[in-house]
Amino acid sequence: MNLPLSHSAERPDWRDFYRAAILELDSSRLPERIVEAENVVIARARELFHQGGDNGEETENLNDAMYALRALRSTLRYHSASVSENSRPNDKVA
Repeated sequence: MNLPLSHSAERPDWRDFYRAAILELDSSRLPERIVEAENVVIARARELFHQGGDNGEETENLNDAMYALRALRSTLRYHSASVSENSRPNDKVA
């Protein structure tokens, strides 16, 4: 996993991974992009949790990003299942 770094060179910027996942056009790369984004979002959420303080807006943004990534994963699964069903030979006999 190639991690772009945020302004502080200590951690990857979760927003970059989130954008990469939601804007990925290659369906064969999309599952990997989603996993990468989820991992970085979770890591940032944990970091904020341990820091404490007023992180409400970023925490809400992280929650929204995870929701969108899960929806994207669900859509990908549904699309994959539909393609699989449509590519099977027709079992009906005339």
